[in-house]
Amino acid sequence: MLYALLKSLHVFGVIMLLGNAIVTMIWKMAADRTDDPRLVAFGQRLVTLTDWWFTVGGAAFLMVGGYGAAAVGGLDLFGSTWLVWGQAMLFLSGGLWLGILVPAQIRQARQARVFAVDGDIPATYKRDALRWVVWGIIASVPLIIAIWMMNAKPV
Repeated sequence: MLYALLKSLHVFGVIMLLGNAIVTMIWKMAADRTDDPRLVAFGQRLVTLTDWWFTVGGAAFLMVGGYGAAAVGGLDLFGSTWLVWGQAMLFLSGGLWLGILVPAQIRQARQARVFAVDGDIPATYKRDALRWVVWGIIASVPLIIAIWMMNAKPV
C-alpha cells in the first residue's frame, strides 16, 4: 500500500513538472507575441509563480515519491538500466533548467517589472524569451525520455 502511494505521488509529480513546463511555455509564447508590455509582464510574473508552485513542487513530489517507492520496493537505484537512465535524464533536465532557464527567467522577470511601467519591451527581453523557449524545449526532451524509460523499463 505504501509503495502504491509513493508511486502515485511520483506520477503526480511528473504530471505537475512536465505539464507546467509545456503549458507555461505555450501561454508565455502567446503573451510575448502580443507585444503588449503589461500583458507580457503579467505573463512573465505568472511563469515565475507557476514555476515555484508546479515545477518545484512537481520535482519535489517526483523525487520523494520515486526515491521513496524505490526504497520501499527494495529497488537498486543503479541496478537497472531504466532506473539509471531515468535518473540521468531527470538530472540532465534539472541541470539545464538551473543553469540556463532559471537565469534567463530571472533576467526576464526583472526587465518585465520595468517595462510593465515604462512600456518599452527591450530587445534583451525578447532575446532571453527566445532562449528560454528553445532551451525549455531541449530541457523537456530528457523528461520525456525519462517517462519512456520508467514505463518501458528496458533491460
